[in-house]
Order: sequence, then structure tokens, then C-alpha cells
Amino acid sequence: MSRYHSYLNTAVTILTNYKGEEPFAGYIKQFFSANKKYGSKDRKSISHLCYCYFRTGKALPKLSVEDRIVAGLFLCSSEENEMLTFLKQEWGLHTGLSIEEKFILIDSDLTKQDIFPWKEECSEWLSAELFTESFLQQPDLFLRMRPGKEKQVKAKLKNAEIDFKTISNSCIALSNNTKIDAVLETDNEVVIQDYSSQRVAEFFPMNIDGNIKVVWDCCAASGGKSILAKDVLGNIQLTVSDVRENILYNLKKRFEAAGINNYKSFIADLANPKQAVPAESFDLIIADVPCSGSGTWSRTPEQLYYFEPAKIDVYAKLQKSILKNVLMALKPGGYFLYITCSVFKKENEGAVNYLLENFTLKVLKMELLKGYELKADTMFVALLQKQL
Repeated sequence: MSRYHSYLNTAVTILTNYKGEEPFAGYIKQFFSANKKYGSKDRKSISHLCYCYFRTGKALPKLSVEDRIVAGLFLCSSEENEMLTFLKQEWGLHTGLSIEEKFILIDSDLTKQDIFPWKEECSEWLSAELFTESFLQQPDLFLRMRPGKEKQVKAKLKNAEIDFKTISNSCIALSNNTKIDAVLETDNEVVIQDYSSQRVAEFFPMNIDGNIKVVWDCCAASGGKSILAKDVLGNIQLTVSDVRENILYNLKKRFEAAGINNYKSFIADLANPKQAVPAESFDLIIADVPCSGSGTWSRTPEQLYYFEPAKIDVYAKLQKSILKNVLMALKPGGYFLYITCSVFKKENEGAVNYLLENFTLKVLKMELLKGYELKADTMFVALLQKQL
């Protein structure tokens, strides 16, 4: 049996047993840990086949798992692919075709909307066509070089012969499979942070004469926005919170590496109306709220595959519960930064409309950051100010 048939059969086994209840990256890592016979090249090839399967989203539901994997491999291949040519020669010879031309070879009725069928649910700024195309390629790895570290970071990468592309003064892009841990000091020299997430800095209010002093990152998660706020806004009094204790523990370790020692943290279920929050004391609240994550599905295409549209309303309701609670802690004249990594308007414009209808806020800036144009995530960001 060809190794390519072996890879395909293994991918079928993995996908048949996977039910979408945990991130696929962790699931397949456990599979390979329990099956030591697969070498590095084997693991890479099998993983790629699995991700190609998920990248077809909601399309091709009548195909077998095996046929859908091969169709996904065809759609995701832009250059000659030995494995694809072996598995289905007539497709392997046509990897240079456009997506639309590939659709015709697979199924004459196939369209981009079959992959992502929720165009009507999306933010008005989104190009559903381009967004859907982004599912068929792996995003880049983006690094934010911390202030004063730019020259040494680039020098280290050049010395290690690691290719990178300069995106901005502080952002560089690398191939997603680049191993940087042995070359760079994560969180000290660079922060692994998607380009759109880095662009949140454009929405921070100008810190004139230190008027932004007290900041709360209320859904802090891994702490990337907090480190960004420290780097951009300077000597702020930082408070972080999250509903998960283990997240705050991991965040503490990141902060230590980043040289952030003077901050407060607490566990909070901000969707619970009984959750106590600080009094009106913050100049800026950063709310990177839980969401569908639809703007990141090119990184985690299994979420696209398993997504059901009823979840949009679930997240929209959760977000409103959080917003109602945390805004009690915002000073008059203070700023509220609302962030999602979603493309759905109920989670984005819908949330902003809720804020405007129920609180004395005005919108200063609002944008869908179209990461799909640069092999990055897509995010929604809105900066609002509480009226005096």
C-alpha cells in the first residue's frame, strides 16, 4: 500500500472518531502521542489531510469522508502536489485552476456559499466571497515586536535564516509552521499575536498627559491585549479578569516574561448579573468578549465544519449580559473598547446598537478588520466613550 493511501486511511480514522468537542489541534496531538509509529513527515501529511477536510466547511455533505478529504486537498492546493496526483491524478494536474474552475471539476453545482452559507448574517463590511476563500489556506504566523526590540528580533531571525515579511514597524509575518522558540524570547522580545489583534492598538484612545491611567481588561484570556495596552499606553494601572482560574494562572506566567509585575487580577463570571464589579473607576475598559470565533476559522476550520447558526444568538445574548455588567465600572468620560473575532453582525453592529440604546455612550471609531486580505484573522473593534 502506498504511504499516501496509508495517510488517507489514517486521516479517515481520525476524522471518524473526532466529534468536535475539543480543539482539533489537541485531539490529533493526543492521537499521535498514542501512536508512536508516525514520524514527523507522516504527522504533517496526515494533519494536512484532516485540515483540508474541515476547510470545505458545510459543502459536499454527501461525499464519503475519504472523497471529501481528497476534494479538500484539491481546493487547498495551489501548486503541484504529489500526494494529490497519486490519489486523484486528474485533479493533481489542475492545481493551478481558480477556485471556481476547481468547483466545476468536483461538482458543477458547488459554490463558495456551500462552504460558508451564512452571508446574510455577516457584518455589512465583509466580503463573503473573499472571506470564504480564506478558509482554503493556512494563515500566517504574526509576531509583534515589543518596543525597542525590533532590531534585535530581525537580526536573530536573519542569523537563524528564518524568512519573514515586514508588515508594519512592529509586526512581521512568518510561515505558520515556523519554530521560533529556540530563536526568540516569547513575550519578552516578541508577542505571538495575529495582525488584526495587533491593530487593536489603533483604537486605543490617545493617552494625552496620562489621562488614561486605570485600565481593566475584563475578558483577558491569554493577556495579549493587556500586554499591548502596556506597550502602547505606558505606565497604566492594569486590572485583568477572566472567568477561568487556569487562564489567569497562565496569564501570570506570560506577564512575568513580559516584565509586567504591577497589576491586579480577579476571577469573574461577568455574564452573571450577581457578579460584583468595581465601582466607576476605569478610564478604559477593554472587552474582548466571548464570541463565535468565526473570524478565526481559517486557523481552526473544524469550528467552521461543526458550527450551527443558532449559536450566533447564544453568543449575542451572552455578550449583552457581560456588557451590562462591566459598564457599571466605567468612569464618566471613560472609554469602552469592544472587540470580537466574529464576522456576524449580531455579535458586532448588533452589540454596538445595544450599547447605544441602553447606555450614555457614543461611537468614536468602529471597523471590521479584514484579516482575510492578509492571511490573518478578521476582527470587529469599536471604541465608544461614556458621556459626562
